[in-house]
Amino acid sequence: MRAILGALALLAFLSGCERAVHEMYDQPKYKPLAPTVLFRDGNSSRPQVAGTVVHSSGAVAGSSSGRDGAPGSSEEPPVSAELLRRGREQFEVFCTPCHSEAGDGDGMVVRRGFPAPPSFHIARLRDAPDSHFYDVITNGYGVMYPYADRIAPQDRWAIVAYIRALQLSQHAPAAILSQADLAKVSRP
Repeated sequence: MRAILGALALLAFLSGCERAVHEMYDQPKYKPLAPTVLFRDGNSSRPQVAGTVVHSSGAVAGSSSGRDGAPGSSEEPPVSAELLRRGREQFEVFCTPCHSEAGDGDGMVVRRGFPAPPSFHIARLRDAPDSHFYDVITNGYGVMYPYADRIAPQDRWAIVAYIRALQLSQHAPAAILSQADLAKVSRP
C-alpha cells in the first residue's frame, strides 16, 4: 500500500514539474526594438557588448566588399601595405598548409591526401564578397575547421585583404595595368 501511495505522490509531483516546464517554454518575449517596462531605458533590445564582432546575415550579407555599390563593412579595415603584410603573415601560418602559398588549393596537407579546398582563383570565389571569406575563416566550411578562437577579427580581415591580393595577382584586369606592365604581360 505504501508503494502505491508513494508512486501516486511521485506521479503528482512529476505532473507539476511538467506544467512548470511548459510555463518556461511559454514565457513572454519581445520583438527587437519593441518597448518594455522591464528595463529602465524602455527598450527590449539591449546594447551590444563592447568588442562584439558583427557577422553578416540576411538580405545584405553580400555587401561588405562594396562590389555591388553598397558601402563596405565598418569592421573592415582600410587596405594598406601593413595590412597586406600582416595578412600574408597570418595566411602563411594558418592557410598555406591546405590552400598553398599561391592560393590554388594545392597545399602540403593536400599533397599528403587531405581533401583539396577550392582555388581562390576560380570565378565563384573571385566574385564572392569579402564577408564570405571572413565568415569561412570564422565558422569554417566543409572540412575546414573554424578559426574564430585562433585568429583575431582584425587578422581575419587582413587575411581577406591578402586573399584579394592573391586573386588580383592572377586575374588583374588589363584596364588597371600601366603600359609598361601591359608590355611585360604581352611578351611571348
